[in-house]
Amino acid sequence: METYSDIKCFIVDMDGTFYLGDTLLPGARAFADAVKATGRHFFFFTNNSSHSEEECLEKLRRLGYDEPGMSVIISSHVTIDFLKRCRPGKTVYLLGNENLTNDFLKAGIELVNDDPDIVVLGFDTTLTYEKIDKAAHFLAAGKEYIATHPDDNCPLPGSFMVDTGSMMAMFRQSVGRMPDLIMGKPYPFTVDYVCHRLGVNPGEIAFVGDRLETDIKIGSANGLKTALVYTGVTSPEQYRMSDIKASREFNNIGELGELLLRSGPVNHQ
Repeated sequence: METYSDIKCFIVDMDGTFYLGDTLLPGARAFADAVKATGRHFFFFTNNSSHSEEECLEKLRRLGYDEPGMSVIISSHVTIDFLKRCRPGKTVYLLGNENLTNDFLKAGIELVNDDPDIVVLGFDTTLTYEKIDKAAHFLAAGKEYIATHPDDNCPLPGSFMVDTGSMMAMFRQSVGRMPDLIMGKPYPFTVDYVCHRLGVNPGEIAFVGDRLETDIKIGSANGLKTALVYTGVTSPEQYRMSDIKASREFNNIGELGELLLRSGPVNHQ
C-alpha cells in the first residue's frame, strides 16, 4: 500500500478537500500538523481562475485556518507563467473577471480588444454577449486558443456555478473549436509549473482532492501519486465504477495525515 514516503510536497485541492462551503473539514488541521511534523510541505491548488490568491487566503483565514507562509496556486498562475515563458510579447484577448484581468496586467501581459494573438478563456463571472461574440470571431479567424482549466461547473454548497468547461462547449458549438491548450488540472502544464515553482521533481509531489477528473486524473495521466478523499463530489460507489484510480483512498484528509505520522519523516534521499 502507498505510504507517500518519498513525497515532499502535497498539492491540496480546497473546496471539498480541506473545507466544504464555509466549514473546515474533519481532519484538515490534523493533516496540516502531520505534514509539518514529518518534514513535508503542502500547497493549496484551485482550478478556479475567477479567484485571486488573496481572496483564497482570506477565506482560509475566515474559516479559522491561518499559517505563516501558506500559499495558494491557481490555474491562472499556470497560464500566466506559460504565456510569459512560451509566448513572450504576444497580445491576449482575455475572457475573465476583474481578479483574472488584474493578475494578467500585473504580470505584464498586454490585453487587447482587437486582433489579439491569443484568446484566453478563464472562469469569467462577468461574461457578456459582447465578450462571447468577440471571442467567437477571433477563434473563427484562427487565433490561438488557451483555457485556464476544464471544469464544467464550480461547486457551491447545495448548488453550482457554470464554469469554464461549459463555456468551452459553447464555443465548440459556435465555431467548431476546442482550446489548443488547457492549463489547469489534470494537464501537464500544471505539473511542470508546480515542480518549477516548488523546486521539486514529479516523483516528490502528490495531488490530494475529491474530484476524479481533475485532482486524481492529473496523477494517472502524468505518472504522479494521488490521494482521493470522500468529503466532496466523489462517493465510494462512483470511484468503484470509474476508470480513474488514485494511489489511495481516504474518508477525509485527516486519515492521510494519520498515515504520514505512522510512516514517519519523509525520505530525503
